[in-house]
Amino acid sequence: MKNHTIHKLPVQPIAVNTNNRSSKTEKLSNHSFSRFLEQATAKQSRLTISKHAELRMKQREISIGPEVWEQIGLKVAEAKQKGVTDSLVLLKDAALIISAKNNTVVTVMDRQEAASQIFTNIDGTIILS
Repeated sequence: MKNHTIHKLPVQPIAVNTNNRSSKTEKLSNHSFSRFLEQATAKQSRLTISKHAELRMKQREISIGPEVWEQIGLKVAEAKQKGVTDSLVLLKDAALIISAKNNTVVTVMDRQEAASQIFTNIDGTIILS
């Protein structure tokens, strides 16, 4: 009869020195992470204006400044995080229907026109003054 004994070798862990990470590397990684976070947030807050909305803005002579667009984008991103998919955004002089799911401005109208409308399939409203 043959003896089939397997001899185990002792396992020795590999020593890893985790304290030799320089503060410069940590600053770079933190800086890279913060840059990545800013870029991700900026992507979320960027809105696409549909051709229909662009046409309505021209027809109705509605102009919205870049600061207001940025504010709208941030609020739409916030609403999206809360589960909103389609939003009515009310500004001082305009009303917008925005698909938060697609980050797309669907249509634009002035506030007087919006006052006589019934909005359906909207699950969130954002009011900016």
